[in-house]
Amino acid sequence: MDKDELKLTSAEIGTLWGQYVNGTAIDIVNKYMLSTIEDEEIKVIFEDAIKISDNQKQQIARFIENDGFPIPVGFSESDLNEGTNRLFSDIFCLHYLHIMTLHGLIGHTTSLSSSVRKDLRHFYESCSNDAMTMYQRTTDLLLKKGHFQRDPYFYPDKKPEFVSGHSFIHGFSSDKRPLAATEIVALSLNIKKKILEKSLSIGFSQVAQSKEVRKFLESMQNESNKQIQSLGNILKGDNLPVPMSWESEVTSSQDSPFSDKLMLYHMGFLLQSAQSYHGSGLASAMRVDLVTTYEKIIVKNIMITKEWFNLMTKNNWLEQPPLAPNRKEIAKDK
Repeated sequence: MDKDELKLTSAEIGTLWGQYVNGTAIDIVNKYMLSTIEDEEIKVIFEDAIKISDNQKQQIARFIENDGFPIPVGFSESDLNEGTNRLFSDIFCLHYLHIMTLHGLIGHTTSLSSSVRKDLRHFYESCSNDAMTMYQRTTDLLLKKGHFQRDPYFYPDKKPEFVSGHSFIHGFSSDKRPLAATEIVALSLNIKKKILEKSLSIGFSQVAQSKEVRKFLESMQNESNKQIQSLGNILKGDNLPVPMSWESEVTSSQDSPFSDKLMLYHMGFLLQSAQSYHGSGLASAMRVDLVTTYEKIIVKNIMITKEWFNLMTKNNWLEQPPLAPNRKEIAKDK
């Protein structure tokens, strides 16, 4: 069947809608960061990232519009206050782009797996290729500048081993086994995401105009710190290094570069994205203390997300995604 005869499925319109709204929010942050960056090498990468994002946004808008759906409002230049003081250092901006690229790469792959139409599959393949290239570039530049935090090294065993007995899953006794490599990678990744979440909440809370938004961001900062400590203590228990924090890369500026709507939405995006990483960590955990820690974090973040939802809807800031037809209401109208 010709692609022009295929209408967008619910999965396809859902992923396009999400990619558009999330992409426009991150694009505004990138544009602000570019306006403050002094390092020429970092500036070039941001310029390319913004060009890629603009091209993707235009293509997504065409997909949505051609099937008769309204293009989401998302975020625009109206959410950016130009000429404000610097809020983040150049290195923090590079870390931000690196992690947002990881989020994008996972998002494009998920969208590709949900797509049937050939033009959509080719589009997401192209997006994934762009994200992989950007990941390579941000990684190389972080390494070059001595700011890439590598995960702990392991000394190799002499031969493969097999699990013996239930002691492998014990996590609260003094003789619990060391962390497995599969558990460490999840811990490290989750901590790095939490460090970004905490640093952004610090910066955003300094500049938020609304008292309610500021209070939420401050509470989110405190909770992020608790979760970093919980996960970090597990690494420390095996004498393994914990990723460094980036709080010192946030300036003391109180001059807001963004609308409260954008900052609050961005933190919600990070919260919801983090849940998938926590779920992956839980799935890879084979020690009881790890399982318990992840479960507590997931439950707490669900509660925080509910607070975020209430605040977004109270201010009429949460855009509604396309909904399935309400058959009962349609029948009533007849």
